[in-house]
Amino acid sequence: MKSDLHRYLRTAREAMLWKLEGASTYDVRRPLTPTGTNLLGLVKHLAAMEVGYFGDTFDRPFGERFEWMGEDAEPNADMWATADESREDVVGLYRRACGHADATIDALDLESAGEVPWWSRERRAVTLHLVLVHMIAETNRHAGHADIVRELVDGAAGLRPDNDNMPSVEWETYRAKLEKVARDADR
Repeated sequence: MKSDLHRYLRTAREAMLWKLEGASTYDVRRPLTPTGTNLLGLVKHLAAMEVGYFGDTFDRPFGERFEWMGEDAEPNADMWATADESREDVVGLYRRACGHADATIDALDLESAGEVPWWSRERRAVTLHLVLVHMIAETNRHAGHADIVRELVDGAAGLRPDNDNMPSVEWETYRAKLEKVARDADR
């Protein structure tokens, strides 16, 4: 069971990083939604979540400090990379955070107790099992955001390099069909 959950988390992480491959520096940073969602910011955010949920929650310190996570930090600072943070810096941080999380997952049993300090008092007490499920959902949610952002950047779509999981469709024709159906339904 733990190995299955861990495999799903690793697969979601790989999908997340794949969305950066082949995109320019500008394209991994550019905000493509009204709330500023961008590819590199999603990876930076997930690094913080890996550290928080698998480090802080189980009293297993990460060993690196994030200035952008302190009380004096700019709001939403974990959702974008500063000019001083390169793609390599953010991806490296994410890989280290995931490695730290993997060590926690390997060391603890699914029923190991932890406490999520930023959750409400009545929900704070958790197990590794609950945190694994939460992080699978969190990572897949943001990988879905990354799917859409990357498609907006350059049309790249799919699950992963060895399995794009996309039907063989002439996308322009398909999109035009959906647009027509939407317009017709609105009459």
